[in-house]
Amino acid sequence: MTKELPNLAVLGATGVVGREILNILKENNVKYNSIKFLASARSAGSKIEFDGKEYTIIEAKDEEFDGVNICLASAGGETSKRFAPVAASKGCVFIDNSSAFRMDKEVPLVIAGVNDEDLRKHRGIVANPNCSTSQLMLPLKALDEKYKVKRMIVSTYQAVSGAGLKAINELTDNTKTNLVGMPFENKAFKYEIGFNVIPQIDVFCENGYTKEEMKVTNETRKILHFDESVKISCTAVRVPVYVGHSEAVTVEFEKEITAEGARDLLKNTWGVEVVDDIENFKYPTPKDAAGKDPVYVGRIRKSIAFDNGLDFFCVADNLRIGAALNTVRLAQKVIEMELY
Repeated sequence: MTKELPNLAVLGATGVVGREILNILKENNVKYNSIKFLASARSAGSKIEFDGKEYTIIEAKDEEFDGVNICLASAGGETSKRFAPVAASKGCVFIDNSSAFRMDKEVPLVIAGVNDEDLRKHRGIVANPNCSTSQLMLPLKALDEKYKVKRMIVSTYQAVSGAGLKAINELTDNTKTNLVGMPFENKAFKYEIGFNVIPQIDVFCENGYTKEEMKVTNETRKILHFDESVKISCTAVRVPVYVGHSEAVTVEFEKEITAEGARDLLKNTWGVEVVDDIENFKYPTPKDAAGKDPVYVGRIRKSIAFDNGLDFFCVADNLRIGAALNTVRLAQKVIEMELY
């Protein structure tokens, strides 16, 4: 028997990612019985338009999850820690875009189209991976299935939107002051971001890597079910780009691989679009990816550092595939698989 359409809630509806979630819910024509929009007390009472109707933002409280089947949440880790267990106890599937539950052994960490079956293990909470991990999983999953990943080195070039609205505004203001030679006091970042790159995202860990870099390592292992024998190293860098993360990836495989074979495989991989024609200078850039759904892959070439190695460059809109799009896709999968 087919279930009735779900009652939805969007937590953090007024934030950068929250608003993108609303756009994608509408774009993807997600069917629902009812929908409500939750945010902090500061935003409560304000109006929001969705799907041709005006709604009032409601303050997030425990009772607001009564009768909600699926909550799409992007309100920060502390808010998720506060409300996810409450929502789950009320029978709601809480799809969390924060880092609060990603490495919790009881919580599936899922990229739609990569490890959908892990959704069946949920106990009311599903975690959406970090943005820099997310875009890498679609091409890497396809390559791993055929060639088997042995080790990987990733360098990320991440847009300021990954750090929120304050970071976006700081790039604008910092760029303006640089252009006229005026001093600037940076607040969102440790250094000025205008005309600069900063090799630090998040805080440093004891091993010298940042938390962002370790997220790529640990989340990749969890999503693709890699054991400790698969070695993964990442360097994460913030760049003066508004939207769109880029990644330079080197992967060593157990099996022999060619650039042509990898290119053909990725051309037929769901969610991936190959842009790789160096004779005509065609390769992906973050500006081309902004506002679009695919993970764009180019600069595909046989690595000269490893016998069974491959180098490639991948780009995606970090607010979509890295956050809002996958959150909505996970909700769609939960509905399709009747897991609510």
